[in-house]
Amino acid sequence: MIKYFFSVIIFFFISFSSGQTMKDGTYKGISRSVYIDEPYYANNEIIIKDGRIVAVKFFVRDSAKHETFSEKYERHFTGNDLYVQQCRNDWKGIRFYPDSLLKYQNLDKVDVITGATWSYNLFKASVQDALSAAEKAAN
Repeated sequence: MIKYFFSVIIFFFISFSSGQTMKDGTYKGISRSVYIDEPYYANNEIIIKDGRIVAVKFFVRDSAKHETFSEKYERHFTGNDLYVQQCRNDWKGIRFYPDSLLKYQNLDKVDVITGATWSYNLFKASVQDALSAAEKAAN
């Protein structure tokens, strides 16, 4: 009985000290971040396995134009070089941020790309939404 008791205590100590607060599964996050007057919705799908993020799918959807933000989105701003460059920067962020989250396993360690703050804010808010669902599922 004492052996069983110590085994249970050790199990709980290892589980607690590992910091695993997310239940394995697939979790979705959607957010507009601070851009509530704009028609953009960030969508994230995060897969957790063994308490680690193993896959991240991220895209931004324009609900007014009914299209997904991509490298072709800049066509809406032809003639406005500043906005075209902004689209290019944010497209770079949309592709970079998921890999960075996989690498660091911590949203706070994902660096913002200069000129891609919009896509970072959308990414961060939608990831937080997905991870919140993973943490709720663990409790």
